[in-house]
Amino acid sequence: MRQNRADWDAEAVRDERRSYVRPHLGDFTGVLVLDETGFLNKGAHSAGVARQSSGTAGKVEQCQSGVLLSYASSRGHALVDRERYLPHVWTDEAERCRQAGIPTDRPFATKPQLAQPMLARAFAAGVPATWVTGDRVYGDHRPWRPGLEAPPQAYVLAVSGKAYVWLGAQQRRVNTRLASWPVEGWTRLRAGDGAKGPQWYAGRWVARADPVDPAWRRGWLVRRRLREPTELTAYVVCAPPPTTREEVVRVAGSRGTVESRCEAAQGEVGLDQSEVRSWTAGSRHLTLAMWALALLTVMRAGTMAVEAFKKRLRAPQETSPLAAFKARRGLASRCASPSGGGCCGGSCWPGPTRPITCWPGRSGVDGIRPSRRITTIRVGKHS
Repeated sequence: MRQNRADWDAEAVRDERRSYVRPHLGDFTGVLVLDETGFLNKGAHSAGVARQSSGTAGKVEQCQSGVLLSYASSRGHALVDRERYLPHVWTDEAERCRQAGIPTDRPFATKPQLAQPMLARAFAAGVPATWVTGDRVYGDHRPWRPGLEAPPQAYVLAVSGKAYVWLGAQQRRVNTRLASWPVEGWTRLRAGDGAKGPQWYAGRWVARADPVDPAWRRGWLVRRRLREPTELTAYVVCAPPPTTREEVVRVAGSRGTVESRCEAAQGEVGLDQSEVRSWTAGSRHLTLAMWALALLTVMRAGTMAVEAFKKRLRAPQETSPLAAFKARRGLASRCASPSGGGCCGGSCWPGPTRPITCWPGRSGVDGIRPSRRITTIRVGKHS
């Protein structure tokens, strides 16, 4: 009830969160990541709940779903925007929407259509992002791509086997093209570092039709895991010519940031614990949970930056065991080096003056033969 009666604008708070994330995590190599998520809900009256595909459950379940926009950079990952999805079973029943508090001007929209205003808000707010990436829901929606190429904006979008792509002057189905590729000719590519070290994949690149901007290039990247060569993932790519395949693979690998952020939000800030029915209360809970997670992410990023700075500081030079022994015994001299092995010449031993015998023989094995002439040098203490 408090979420419904409180007087504040969830959309304004959403924009404030994006403005908070930008200076703390912003990086010119940043990636805007689109993905959908679902929250299991066994009820029938919560706004937007229906039997639909849930990525969280991995199957069709009674749940609420929506599209999330994540920002991923070298400084950290944070959820910056959201749009809730309303199935046809809701938008087709005006009375049901009214009872749940859903705005009357909220029509049905596909998930790619929900993603477009989120990207527009991010770019208008000056979020520094070189890339946009998303899963096959967005890659298969061909009318959605020209909107990205018009500015132009670099993207890496996954496509399913049922999708069609232009190869030269012909359209080819993805799964048909993949079946005709030989086993040889794959390039080993590094997709950045994961929790267990470097992530390596095998990839192939095929040029596609030219984009709207003649200075850019379209491509088709197919990636496979080294341990699972039969598991292939295809991506449609649009980027400027200097872009390397390693960079494309890195961007494609960032698609998992939304899933990891959702898991973190559920475990740390109760993203899936709303227990509200109305549209307004649900949107506000989602907004506040994302704000709390962004705050924790920025705090962690600051802590990691401090620790990295400390590691870069030059460690103090340690004293060798020999030098420490001399210091304890009062035997260390002014010319002793910090490592205990350096000396400015002559004897560093503070004892009485004594002769030092040198054998001026040749180097190597012959040098161990003593010469008949013995040179004696007397060296005194340091003054």
